[in-house]
Amino acid sequence: MILHGYVEYNVECVKFCESPSPPVSNMVAVQPASHDELDIIPSPNAKTFETRTVTVTESVPEGCHNTSSATQELDDLMASLSDFKIHATSYQRTVVEETHDPPLEQPAKASQLDTMLGNLQDDMDRQGVITALGKTWHPEHFTCSHCNMELGNKNFFERDGQPFCEHDYHQLFSPRCSYCRGPILDKCVTALGQTWHPEHFFCAQCGQPFGDAGFHERDGKAYCRQDYFDMFAPRCAGCGQPVMENYISALNAQWHSECFVCTDCKQTFANGSFFDYEGQPYCETHYHAKRGSLCAGCHKPITGRCVTAMFKKFHPEHFNCSFCLKQLNKGTFKEQDDKPYCHQCFEKLFG
Repeated sequence: MILHGYVEYNVECVKFCESPSPPVSNMVAVQPASHDELDIIPSPNAKTFETRTVTVTESVPEGCHNTSSATQELDDLMASLSDFKIHATSYQRTVVEETHDPPLEQPAKASQLDTMLGNLQDDMDRQGVITALGKTWHPEHFTCSHCNMELGNKNFFERDGQPFCEHDYHQLFSPRCSYCRGPILDKCVTALGQTWHPEHFFCAQCGQPFGDAGFHERDGKAYCRQDYFDMFAPRCAGCGQPVMENYISALNAQWHSECFVCTDCKQTFANGSFFDYEGQPYCETHYHAKRGSLCAGCHKPITGRCVTAMFKKFHPEHFNCSFCLKQLNKGTFKEQDDKPYCHQCFEKLFG
């Protein structure tokens, strides 16, 4: 008859205390420690550990005194950590003794710490335990909170204490491009109260990117300067092109300053005044010419009394005999070849 005995082991579970994981984290695996009890002595460069005791009872066949291979690995790990404790204590004492006379070269003990932590990391990876978000997970249970895909050794994103794979995190929480509605993973443009991929923020009319010139907004859409003024700016009444900068407002219209000129002679209005004839600006001379109020004698505007003769208008002092040049102030004259003459000169010349 085979007898079975029961052996109790006190197993120390060692957990590495880490700072909170960042939004994008890599997983750290941890394995159970040996049954040997270990007091961790922190060194200036070492991180602290917290230890908790778990009692494990297992059935062992009679006469079987060898531990399992997993237990042997834990024993080896604890032995290496014991060596690390001795090195760390020696290093701390050396630093205190030499503070008054610093050596020319600092002892390269940090590399030993890195080596020990690297060995610890390798051991934890072999055990298949994942430490992330301040918790410990079975690999098959550390999954994306949305699609339940195992995260394994992949990078993951944290939101409200929950892990997400990269795809689901961006689909659920990243800002959306106002043009393509896709998630924005890298650079982002914020304009018009919306977010955009930089390559999707362009003129709504011509499709060209804005560059350093900026943009103009109309009805919630962004336009480049040229298209905005072509489509929405007032038009010059002189040339019909959009008015983009300085302009003159006259005759119920807008004008480029260089386009606001006399309609006939194309000269600017030097004194700032103009005459309106049928909705168009004129200088004084051409205004009266259009109205027929220029003196036929001096070709100057008539603004007061005038004489009308031969279908023309004259200043009274300019209605003269074409031969003797006397003023025809009595209202009688003779006409020859569209010219006025007094009676005496007409008789002499044509009688």
